[in-house]
Amino acid sequence: METPAPSLPHLHINQLTKLFGGLKAVSEFCIEVPEGGLYGLIGPNGAGKTTVFNMITGVYQPTEGTILLEDSSLVGLEPQVITQMGVARTFQNIRLFQNLSVLDNVRIAYHLHIGYNLIEAMSHLGRFRAQERVQSDRAQDFLEVFNLLNRRDEIAKNLPYGEQRRLEIARALATEPRLLLLDEPAAGMNPTETDNLMELIHFIRDRFKLTILLIEHQMRVVMGICEWITVMDFGQVIARGTARDIQSDERVIEAYLGKRLIRGL
Repeated sequence: METPAPSLPHLHINQLTKLFGGLKAVSEFCIEVPEGGLYGLIGPNGAGKTTVFNMITGVYQPTEGTILLEDSSLVGLEPQVITQMGVARTFQNIRLFQNLSVLDNVRIAYHLHIGYNLIEAMSHLGRFRAQERVQSDRAQDFLEVFNLLNRRDEIAKNLPYGEQRRLEIARALATEPRLLLLDEPAAGMNPTETDNLMELIHFIRDRFKLTILLIEHQMRVVMGICEWITVMDFGQVIARGTARDIQSDERVIEAYLGKRLIRGL
């Protein structure tokens, strides 16, 4: 029997479906993530996980279904509007401004909160100087939290892989989200970097009072930090539960290993 998910959802998705021509990439997907929750979304390659993230963030519009952030619908909104409402994400493949400095990568994200107008920006008058200074200070605060302050003047592409991942998360947090979506944050990391990432995710959830939903293929990460897990296969939810529930679910084992292999075990 499934353990009931916690109530009071911060993110509520119901009957979410996405068609690409005749292909149903996601079918009647449902999830409830409570405020402050750290939830996982897993499944084999091609299961539809990133398509779900793309619909939450407005990259794709759903064919059917609802997406609510608290009481506000995200369906039909542009990505920048959804970001302004408090949703941030990272990507499977790191997407930094590779030729800009570490500091500028975070400063650009913080531009979401600027209050000066175009004339003030062009003339460097009015609120421009004061807000640019605040923006720079805030960006450096984020870099200090992520142990990147001493790298602030380095070009982003020159950072080691693990530090590029940290920078991407720092940039996402500079938008001051309430909901953070992490798409395979441990991809390409070695065991030490993965351990550090797990600690970092717990830290930023508690430090910034975030709700976190993550996609991840490294089961050590998912089972080690996620309080609740939803499993997808062929665009559909096949299981939900705690790490212990998921580890023993026959549908999940079959999705990852296949019927033939299971029969041979």
